[in-house]
Order: sequence, then structure tokens, then C-alpha cells
Amino acid sequence: MSEVLVLVEHVEGQVKKVTLELLTLARKLGAPSAVWAGPGYSAEAKAKLAEYGAEKIYVADSADIADYVVAPKAELLAQLVSSASPAAVLVAATAEAKEIAGRLAIKIDSGVLTDAVGIGEGLVADQSIFGGGVNVQSRVTKGTPIIAVRPNATPVEAAAGAGAEEQVSVAVSDAAKVAKVVERVKEEKGARPELTEAAIVVSGGRGVGSAENFSIIEKLADSLGAAVGASRAATDAGWYPHQFQVGQTGKTVSPQLYIAAGISGAIQHRAGMQTAKTIVAINKDPEAPIFELADYGVVGDLNQVVPQLTEEISKRK
Repeated sequence: MSEVLVLVEHVEGQVKKVTLELLTLARKLGAPSAVWAGPGYSAEAKAKLAEYGAEKIYVADSADIADYVVAPKAELLAQLVSSASPAAVLVAATAEAKEIAGRLAIKIDSGVLTDAVGIGEGLVADQSIFGGGVNVQSRVTKGTPIIAVRPNATPVEAAAGAGAEEQVSVAVSDAAKVAKVVERVKEEKGARPELTEAAIVVSGGRGVGSAENFSIIEKLADSLGAAVGASRAATDAGWYPHQFQVGQTGKTVSPQLYIAAGISGAIQHRAGMQTAKTIVAINKDPEAPIFELADYGVVGDLNQVVPQLTEEISKRK
């Protein structure tokens, strides 16, 4: 069975959930081989990767990989593709990983697919394109397929792998050292999950009415252990920070459950959330476009519906 390389996403030595999703997906395509790039590798990380199916773990913990922007990781993957001849390379569809995928494609003269929401037999990728207006199936026809998969597109399933560790040395070229990381600022985070990785997202839109009213969206999210999102209208109005914007010009999410409160459902917003497994819409306008997409809809004032929903959820905990 051919190897499938999975680029590990990690922060301060902690394996991110999207990597476990990629390993779950890779098991259906071949023998998953995790690629750890940069410092922070530990016995705990090894155990986590093996728990979710990594048969082999390539460890390149050189500081050079973290000290320079993007390019060293592309060089590492190109080296592994040359030596291991994998069936495919999977990365997360994040801004950084998609740039790595593009650079890798040039280096190994292969095709690349981004924003996949599934991969089937023959490495055929399911994609949602043109702002979510069209669903297509695509396949790389040249070289080693490189596929960037959206976070939360695949349910995580544990299945023990051998986790055989192999140390890899990579000589970072001068060309890869052109852009250097000179400073890192740690963002203070609360208890809520990261927006693009959350299994549940509660978003508010223009219908929320004000920045103060976003507290009811936050309370519902906290009752569900969810992340908070917002529409472009809400962020442009200054009601919620722009880093939480969901949509074509914001972040793309694909959670198991997406609750849209006071969001009309313009195509710009739909492009960022329509691959969610279950969509619940709350809007006082029965003709709002969001209801065309929703699995469940509530026609009503969110200022009444959302607090009642939060209360009911709290009762059932």
C-alpha cells in the first residue's frame, strides 16, 4: 500500500484537530505517513499521531523550518516525495498550507487541488467552487496529487497505526531563506475553540442589531462549546471583530453544526459555511435566502428565540 503524506499542523507541540482529520482521510487512500516540520516534537505528539493512524512519522525538527516563512516546508515535502514516492500529499486548507501546496506543486511538477471537502476512490476530490455555487469532482492528472482539505470536512476516527519514527534532515536552500520570521506575538485566546476548527459554530448577522446584542450569540455558543462567527455586515458595522467573519472574504468553516442567527444568507456568506453538515437558521424574514440552505429553520425574532434556545440547552446538560 502506497504512503500518503500528511503535513502535521501543530502549535507549541500540540497536534491540531485538522491533522487528525487528514490522517482519518488518508487511511482510506493508503498508508498514512505524518510529516512533522519544525521544533516541538515530543512523545505525546508521537502517541497522538499514531493513535489516529500514522504508520510512519517523518520528523524534521530543525529550527530553520520555523525560522523562515513557508518555503522550507515545501522543500521538506519535495524531498520526501522524491524519496518515498507517495500516492498523494494531504495538507490542511489553511492560508499557509495552501501556499506550501502551491510551492510544492511547482517543485515536483504536479497538480494541486485546494479546498477539498472530501476525497474518494481514485483520489477524486469533492470541491465547492465559485462562491459555493457549484460542486465539482476533480482529479490531478499529472505527478503526485497534492490536495488541501478544509478543516472539519472529515469526521475524526481513531485507529492505531505503527507510528514508526524516522528522523529527516533537510538542507534549507538560500532561496528558501529570503523571508525570515523576525517576531512572533502570541494571541490571547479564550475558552472557545478556534473558528475554522470548531465542530459547532454560532454566527450572528445584521439581525443581531448591535455589538451589545452579540452577547446572546456568545451565550448560546458557550452553552454548546462552540466558536462564535459573524457575517460581513456585522463585522463591517463594528459589532464583532473582523477575524471572526465567516464568508468568501472571511474564513471558511465546515463544522458539524452551524447556527446562523439574523443572517440573511447572501452568497458571500454562504460561500464560507455551506459545507457544514447541519445548518440551522434563525431569521424573522421567512423569505430569507438562508432558509434555502438550512436543514432546520426557525422564523422568529432571534432576540427571543436564541435566549430560549440557550436556556433549554442549559436545562439538558
